[in-house]
Amino acid sequence: MTVDHLGSPDDAATLRPLADGADAALEAARVALMTPTAADMPVMVLLVDDQTIVAEAVRRALADDPNIDFHYCSRADEAMEAAHRTRPTVILQDLVMPGIDGLTLVKEYRADPAMRDVPIIVLSTKEEPVIKSAAFAAGANDYLVKLPDRIELVARVRYHSRSYINLLQRDEAYRALRQSQQQLMEANLELRRLTHSDGLTGLSNRRYLDEYLAAEWRRGAREDLELAMLMIDVDSFKPYNDTYGHVAGDDALKRIASTVANCLGRPGDLAARFGGEEFAVVLPATPTGGVRQLAEKIRAEVEALRIPHAGSSTGECLTVSIGGAALVPAVEMPIMSLVELADFALYQAKREGKNRVVIVEDSVGVRERSGVLGGRG
Repeated sequence: MTVDHLGSPDDAATLRPLADGADAALEAARVALMTPTAADMPVMVLLVDDQTIVAEAVRRALADDPNIDFHYCSRADEAMEAAHRTRPTVILQDLVMPGIDGLTLVKEYRADPAMRDVPIIVLSTKEEPVIKSAAFAAGANDYLVKLPDRIELVARVRYHSRSYINLLQRDEAYRALRQSQQQLMEANLELRRLTHSDGLTGLSNRRYLDEYLAAEWRRGAREDLELAMLMIDVDSFKPYNDTYGHVAGDDALKRIASTVANCLGRPGDLAARFGGEEFAVVLPATPTGGVRQLAEKIRAEVEALRIPHAGSSTGECLTVSIGGAALVPAVEMPIMSLVELADFALYQAKREGKNRVVIVEDSVGVRERSGVLGGRG
């Protein structure tokens, strides 16, 4: 039976949608960044003025420029609807209108999320500093006395439109880039998860177990915290494979792995596939009593699965034997000390009849006293 399935077709199938999504997001960002410059984009002008003679004069002033599209609204109470409909790149707003004055409309534009950044050129009949100040305070971008010179009007319309289009293009590019970054981050996280996961059971793999154990060992030594470990072995698993086949064996391992993971109650606890039919659990800051309680829970839950096993020496279903140990790490101690202690306890559980839990109560000197660390079945 294969211990690790990293790089399997299933893993590739899992990563493919993430890679495709990241590629699509990057392409969207590339397209956004390669969008034609604002100078080449069409200008959409909305004039809001109750005087048709002014509207006709503005229309004629802009008519010679093929890139300028002109729209006109004569009623103040229809101005906002017209703005939403035409999506202007610049608004020419008359100050004095019946019903709603121009300054009020300017404030309403600025309060509307869709119109908030659209440039507004205020049109007034007077060149008065007080009126100018009020217009800019309300949110206007520019101020012209009507009727302005044609060259000046076109220049200002194109200038403000270009600035607005540049803003839209920049925001769209940023949105696309943020999306691509998010997609890439998700793909990297999924790749990292698969790199750290056992392909069959979904638990952490041996490589990540070693990394995690080393990190918790250093933390325990630094903070004087107890570190515990369980070693879990499926009893008589070779006869099970011989009797029911490797497909059934894989399915049994997946069910047992899921049971082990579901028994863990803290984010810092780690369940991993140690190899073959053997699992390991790392329990930071866990005293011996808590280790024993969890181990008994795992043993009972696996037995409760009632996976038939005609060749079992412990009954009629699959069972597990569990060994556990806890100690306070020290810098001078080898990390494998804890693994070997838990492994010795597992050996004891096997020797005493299987389907049981043995927890090392006194860690000091156990390795030296045991003399035997293998021979499980």
